[in-house]
Amino acid sequence: MKIKDCNKKVKNMFPEYRDRIQQLREDNPHFAQMFEQHCELDQSISQLELDPLNHLHEDIEALKRKKLKLKDEMYRLLKDDAPQSSNSH
Repeated sequence: MKIKDCNKKVKNMFPEYRDRIQQLREDNPHFAQMFEQHCELDQSISQLELDPLNHLHEDIEALKRKKLKLKDEMYRLLKDDAPQSSNSH
């Protein structure tokens, strides 16, 4: 999977944080590493799902759980890093 495709997928997961994703990738090494790991897992899962003869369902599920954990952590960092709105309810 191309990095551009991965960027698009992650940005579509968190459309309200598109600008922050790019900024955090540049400014926060931990976030950048999680972003890359998420992309690598996404690519691995896609490849395994395309070849049903050479994978175990448990392997794919374990990778999906790991990917979801990264997604949750990225969201937490995005949310914690976002400026607080003065008109929040």
